[in-house]
Amino acid sequence: MKKIKVSIKENGSSMGEGFLVAEKFFDRLKGLMFEKEIKGYDGLLIKNCNSIHTFFMKFNIDVVFLNKNFEVIKILRDLRKWRITPIYFKASQVLEMKSGGLPEGLKEGETLEVQCIK
Repeated sequence: MKKIKVSIKENGSSMGEGFLVAEKFFDRLKGLMFEKEIKGYDGLLIKNCNSIHTFFMKFNIDVVFLNKNFEVIKILRDLRKWRITPIYFKASQVLEMKSGGLPEGLKEGETLEVQCIK
């Protein structure tokens, strides 16, 4: 999987420099299921996605739903295991990271900058 770094465009603050990108069907299907922890990377960007579930997850996550221009549509903090999110029709991708990893100041309507690093 390719790696990206993510920052908040409005203030330039970094959200992480090692997010994996899930573009292939099975990578998107698996997501973070069955992982014991997020180790060696900051989180996961799932392309072509506007709803998620946390079945078979072993930890809570922070979730950011984004449109195709990386604008923040919806933020869900500390999403617990065994949950299903609503469908966010304006979203086309989802950024997932360990619970507590999102900057407190991130707001809906802001834009994320994404740079490929690998």
